[in-house]
Amino acid sequence: MPDMPQTNSAGKAPVRGTQSFVSIMGKVWSRPSLTGLEILWRWLVGVLVFLGVGLATHFQTPVFTDRTGWLSGLSVFQPVLAVHNITIVIADFFTGAWPLARWLLPLIFFLWNVIAAVGRTAVLCRLDPTLHARRITLFLLGTLRSSLLLAVWFLYFRYVAFSARYSILTPAASNQEPNVVLFAAMIICGTLLLYVLWGTFSWFLQLAPLLAMRNNLGAVAALRAALTAGPVRGKLVEINLVMNIVRIALIVLAMVFSASPLPFTTVATQQFLECWWTGVLLLYLAANDYFHVVRAASYLSLYRVYNPPPAV
Repeated sequence: MPDMPQTNSAGKAPVRGTQSFVSIMGKVWSRPSLTGLEILWRWLVGVLVFLGVGLATHFQTPVFTDRTGWLSGLSVFQPVLAVHNITIVIADFFTGAWPLARWLLPLIFFLWNVIAAVGRTAVLCRLDPTLHARRITLFLLGTLRSSLLLAVWFLYFRYVAFSARYSILTPAASNQEPNVVLFAAMIICGTLLLYVLWGTFSWFLQLAPLLAMRNNLGAVAALRAALTAGPVRGKLVEINLVMNIVRIALIVLAMVFSASPLPFTTVATQQFLECWWTGVLLLYLAANDYFHVVRAASYLSLYRVYNPPPAV
């Protein structure tokens, strides 16, 4: 992928992260094989996770299938019952599946990072053939990032549970009206805050694998190089924040498309709705994978602008 212009008549060209992001989107779109490879390795891991969870659910939680029927009648007009049913379903799943899941989840986590290292190497080498293949380094860096991301998700779900307890269950226990609006406000504000914090402080975890392949570095050296990236840091944070906005927009679009057949429920069958929702989910995942490639390409392009290779 060709580099962006590095200088103008006044010296180094001022390049904004959003400008590079928009231009790179078109270049990645014109090379669908990049997105295809990204989808291939990510969905391969997704299939393994789906099979693993299905196996644990089928053999370890025979009542879980019956309990999932409780979720079909959830309503915001009965928040206490909705939270109660969700809590029971989750508790049944983890109680029954834990004996198998405690062995299966580490294996899935390991396979995810192995396949991710191989898949990301293939995508990035196709994106820029001058990059060095550093699969073991990408595995180590990917394991670090995945571990931190799991910790963030754990804290997020604890926050969701706290929000439900604070705004719905605690008032209901005191014979007060549950505050669904407060619950929604807490979830929205907490989610946006988490997106901003992760986008602001996780940029070096995205940059380190790229520097490892660009400069042929090990894991520690790549992290050190990413943390000392200099003025490009702010541009990468800007791209991360743009990515968060894009993800929120994709979620909103997926919700809109999912709800679009609802006015026709009198003529649409349940099978049609399930196929429609599955298609919307797959389109959302494909679009999300496309923007992952765009972010990697934008990172590489911006880093070249502020850290050009030495002249020979």
